[in-house]
Amino acid sequence: MSIPKPRLSFWQIVNMNVGFFGIQYSFGLQQSNMSPIYRYLGADEASLPYLWLAGPMTGLIIQPIIGAMSDKTLSKMGRRTPYFLIGAILCSISLFFMPFSSTLWMAASLLWILDAANNITMEPYRAFVSDKLRPEQHSIGFLTQSAFTGLGQTLSYLTPSILVVLGMNRDLTNAKNIPYITITAFIIGAIFSISSVLWTVKTTKEHPLSEDEKDVIRKLPRGAGGTFEEILIAFREMPLTMKQLAVMKLFQWYAMFCYWQYIVLSIARTFYNTSNSNSPEFRESGLIVGQIGGFYNLIAFIAAFVLVRFTNRFGPKAVHSVCLILAGIGMISIPLINDRLLLLIPMVGIGLAWASMMGNPYIMLAGSIPPERTGVYMGIFNMFIVIPMMIQIFTLPLYYNTWLKGNPENVIRLAGALLIVAAIAVLFVKVARNVKTDGMPVGGTH
Repeated sequence: MSIPKPRLSFWQIVNMNVGFFGIQYSFGLQQSNMSPIYRYLGADEASLPYLWLAGPMTGLIIQPIIGAMSDKTLSKMGRRTPYFLIGAILCSISLFFMPFSSTLWMAASLLWILDAANNITMEPYRAFVSDKLRPEQHSIGFLTQSAFTGLGQTLSYLTPSILVVLGMNRDLTNAKNIPYITITAFIIGAIFSISSVLWTVKTTKEHPLSEDEKDVIRKLPRGAGGTFEEILIAFREMPLTMKQLAVMKLFQWYAMFCYWQYIVLSIARTFYNTSNSNSPEFRESGLIVGQIGGFYNLIAFIAAFVLVRFTNRFGPKAVHSVCLILAGIGMISIPLINDRLLLLIPMVGIGLAWASMMGNPYIMLAGSIPPERTGVYMGIFNMFIVIPMMIQIFTLPLYYNTWLKGNPENVIRLAGALLIVAAIAVLFVKVARNVKTDGMPVGGTH
């Protein structure tokens, strides 16, 4: 028997998700700054995907392992809290040192550590929300996480521009051509990463386990063998909904990785017809991407709460499909725009999709997995984010100079087309009947 979960207030749900702000501020810094940092340190355009290997590889290895381990953890702090606290500490250290990288291998190595830390934090945090909330509050819980994703990444994208407004010189760089506004942004991210997680740890305790639940956990196999056995069993017994969501996520995350890697290069080509990473125009392109990225994440922050109403009415898969289509059309249009203000129009669609990505797939998932395996299934589900990214890393360089003609604008067009394919794929997902959002079911099995 489990201890009944109380219905939490809106502000209790907000407090439990504040830590997500720091995690996503870190991800935002990576998305908007790693390709420019690699270019400052001498990387060529075609090889950029290889240098992003850290995130997918660490996610592929770490997330299911951490998920399975957290399912079996019994500590005074709870099952999930020790993991996302340790991950936040490692993340802060990596963020602090990243902009001081002096070589490509140093930056790539720090990205490995940073992504490992983010993955240690991310998966238990997803399970933490599922553990803590009643099924009818899963939608507001995961979409609140989505809101903090938008807020954290809005500020991370805008921080360099804010620093310029406050008086920092946008063209002042260190010996490796890395702008000081970038260095300062990473230091700020290091502070946010640990402080936001500490806020959640202090304000929100995990849902207590009954003695029966503890006895079940104590009897689970221990050690590395037991952990891998649990992962293999979970794969064999994977729900159909989860398998179908994996197909959608293949196209969705391949597209997003294309966007993050090449958007600065695409804007530099469209606006200034340059690929020279040492030029003022390239640095200005980075600021433009920060500004439009901040805007689409602001849209995501607002949309996360608005989407709850639409998800309640139309179901998570229909809402997710529409959002992906809008983002796909937006990305395809980006290379056609050379006015900074007009760039905000496609960012509305991308912001809506980003809010939906952080919430609606998890709503569909949460109703289809057994509660006792929430951690391991959340870890496996996040593998379906990193596997498409790894596929992208190893395939895009093969056709970048041929099919895409060595033009970063074509990478952005490709990303848009793949998001539209993902929008079609999600319509074929069979949603379990016990998926609920704020007191009402969101569609039966289709």
